[in-house]
Amino acid sequence: MLRTMVPAIAALMLLGNSASAQTKIATVDVGKLFTSYYKTRLAQAELDRRKQEIEKDESGMMDDLKTASADYQQLLDDSDDQALSSDERDQKKQAADAKYKEIQDSKAALDQYQRSSQANLNQQFVRMHDKIVAEIQAAVATTAKADGYTLVLDVSAQTVANTPMLIYSSGDTDLTGQVLKQLNAGAPIDAIAPDSTAPSSPPPLTPGGP
Repeated sequence: MLRTMVPAIAALMLLGNSASAQTKIATVDVGKLFTSYYKTRLAQAELDRRKQEIEKDESGMMDDLKTASADYQQLLDDSDDQALSSDERDQKKQAADAKYKEIQDSKAALDQYQRSSQANLNQQFVRMHDKIVAEIQAAVATTAKADGYTLVLDVSAQTVANTPMLIYSSGDTDLTGQVLKQLNAGAPIDAIAPDSTAPSSPPPLTPGGP
């Protein structure tokens, strides 16, 4: 049995060494690429602008609700005012009932607007996020193929236990700088940091802003 196993193990080791010799592995920091890519900054600015518009609309709707609530309370008070005639009090009561229905409709409209606008904002975020990630993946693939690498590992990736996916890398074959330069080529001057390879903590792309 030993005479059979030893040659087989040796053959497997040789095959493994041969495969390793043919595989060129590089690393890249996808997290850094994502936050440093100028399109991420532009996307975040667009999301923030849209969020401000939503907040402005909501503020206006809530101000209208406050005004309507004050009018409703005044109508209720007038409907109990004994200085007014019975007919006038009845008119105030009917007006108060109508105002109450108006307030309920406005509250429902505000709730619907908040839910739909948040859903639309989340969808916009997902579209922008996925588009940026796809462009980063394409840039990494282009750089890796040009340099003859067959495998690229993400040094920023983590396991489900929030531990580093990649335990050690010398950094000698890190492609982050090359890929970032490719991504930011042709970007507007004000859309990237002065040193695009080491930005000063740009904001993450989030639905609700930084």
